[in-house]
Amino acid sequence: MVGSLRFAVAAILSLGLYACASAPPDTPRYASGPAVDHTRGASIETPGQPVQCVPYARNHSGVNLFGDAGSWWDQAAGHYVRSSEPSLGSVLVLTGYAGPHRGHLAVVIAMDSPRQIRVDHANWFNDGRIYKDDPVVDVSPDNDWSEVRVWNARDNVLGARTYLVQGFIGPGSDEDQRVASRE
Repeated sequence: MVGSLRFAVAAILSLGLYACASAPPDTPRYASGPAVDHTRGASIETPGQPVQCVPYARNHSGVNLFGDAGSWWDQAAGHYVRSSEPSLGSVLVLTGYAGPHRGHLAVVIAMDSPRQIRVDHANWFNDGRIYKDDPVVDVSPDNDWSEVRVWNARDNVLGARTYLVQGFIGPGSDEDQRVASRE
């Protein structure tokens, strides 16, 4: 009888702990817990022709660079403002996106908080689609925007993978920044 009672108590405690640890299927769970404001609702557009991140970023940012996304950071030197912090209209440059020499570009459209921005970008899942109003969260240990996680609009959850950030390009030219600093 005592053995059966112990088993019953253990089973009830186990179920109680399981209930505390699990979330309903539609509730996003965050692997290292950054809070994400997803109240504005990211969206996905399917254009008539597939779109790559490079022409999308060029057409929506005013940063007129060409070539692979992985080359933009170096190309921008001396021509566009480069920063380790986001600003409206700047281009987020991710490195190692789909391999060590591959990059990805996204245009900053909103600054939600010191650790969260929103971006528009194309071809995020190598599908040629356009992803709008996607939250991007700074998850770097030093709060320096060197590592981010990106919203997964398909599953309505913050992506689990951490991406390395080269920095933010623009808006504005490098010459504009030099003139402004002299004033």
